Amino acid sequence: MKHKDTPRTKSDVVLIGAGIMSATLGVLLKELSPGLSITVLERLDAAARESSNAWNNAGTGHSAFCELNYTIENEDGSIDIKKALKIAESFEISKEFWSYLTDVKRIIDAEDFIHGIPHYSFVWGEENVRFLKRRFDALTQFELFQGLQYTEDRDELKKWLPLVMNGRDPDSPVAGTKMDLGTDVNFGTLTRAMFKYLETFSDVHVHYFEDVKDLERNENGSWHLTSYNLQTQEKEHFEAKFVFIGAGGGSLPLLEKSDIPEAEGFGGFPVSGQWLRCKNREVIDAHFAKVYGKANVGSPPMSVPHLDTRIIDGKKELLFGPYAGFTTKFLKKGSYLDLVKSLEFDNIFPMLSAGMHNLPLTKYLIHQALQSHEDRIEALREYFPNVKSEDWELVVAGQRVQVIKADEEEGGVLEFGTEVVSAKDGSLAALLGASPGASTSVSIMIEVLGDCFPNEMKTKNWQSKLEEMIPSIFQSMSKDSQVCIGSRKTTAKSLNLSHKVGVS
Repeated sequence: MKHKDTPRTKSDVVLIGAGIMSATLGVLLKELSPGLSITVLERLDAAARESSNAWNNAGTGHSAFCELNYTIENEDGSIDIKKALKIAESFEISKEFWSYLTDVKRIIDAEDFIHGIPHYSFVWGEENVRFLKRRFDALTQFELFQGLQYTEDRDELKKWLPLVMNGRDPDSPVAGTKMDLGTDVNFGTLTRAMFKYLETFSDVHVHYFEDVKDLERNENGSWHLTSYNLQTQEKEHFEAKFVFIGAGGGSLPLLEKSDIPEAEGFGGFPVSGQWLRCKNREVIDAHFAKVYGKANVGSPPMSVPHLDTRIIDGKKELLFGPYAGFTTKFLKKGSYLDLVKSLEFDNIFPMLSAGMHNLPLTKYLIHQALQSHEDRIEALREYFPNVKSEDWELVVAGQRVQVIKADEEEGGVLEFGTEVVSAKDGSLAALLGASPGASTSVSIMIEVLGDCFPNEMKTKNWQSKLEEMIPSIFQSMSKDSQVCIGSRKTTAKSLNLSHKVGVS
């Protein structure tokens, strides 16, 4: 065994990456089992500097109210809403956990990280209008989507979205939906608040500038991690019974180094993100909405455009995008060799197969990367007809690594969601993928707990504590309207969200 006599920092749990996922899992574990010792290893100089950062996150408050890519139109014209229901419920679960943390003063006041902002879908063209109406009819059968409004009336739409409607072709059919229950979440602020709480424990240690290079099994089943300290430029060694790899785009290479059988066949397709950010405060103040449209025919789900109000550091901001770009980096501050280094014998074929089946995606990304500022403004003009080019600037967002999985029929398939990969013995778990990510972080981390702490999850102590933190965890909001209404009333009060819940 390598490094047998090397001094190691030992703990029960090591969390790799100081983003929203590690923060959520760390807090859950300390609430459920206060005696656990935890070590956090982050390669940058602070928490939430990559995907969880407010400027890097592609969607802040994913709840399926307005994201049209979560409701797929079937060949017979019906609308598949299963994913939308799952995401909507998962976001409510997240709100319950955040409510608990604020109620018991574990973290900052809610108004520092979450705000009520209406969510809208907006489409034009007869076919898209028909789609939106069918989507509205399908979703509003469930309590999770009660309160969703639909209109094709142009005067009403002008009241809802003046920036979107003013200057628009009067002969083009248009439609929109509105959900007042929508929110905007600053996951960077929330993540840092969780780590601030974790660092109040004497047995929780958060180490920055730690670039984890390798991990391997010890003979006793625990894990040995080798890290390179970017400040001291020395190797450091850590040992833990359980390891969670929540390093965003950096998770795949580390998962591969674990050599667990469950990791075989996984690959990653990196995509860079860009936004147009508004510089004109008058325009920013004239819009208070998250407006999602429909991706153009042939475009991937990740390209769904939105004109997005966000509250960042207490200030209103307005973004449009995201625009994608072709990249070989897995992290915004990563290496251009990341993609090449991720290639292994067991994932080369799935990655090549996924590439062959997704040539339009590659073409789309190259086209996006070659766009000029005026090209991007023209895309924005579809949502803001009276836009002025000089009011907007391009900013680079975070990297996203879409999951590629081995598939018996296709060889390899490209996934656009999130994937938890866990070792059979529960000693290691990794999170791969992107959207909806942060918004459903609590549900995803509960899945990790189920995979990696199955015996503890069955105990009365853990179950009762989970119910205290997340009252609806063992119930169904999609099946029981009263559970949904009760949950939203509670979280609206705890999180200072001025919503009228339970009024259809």
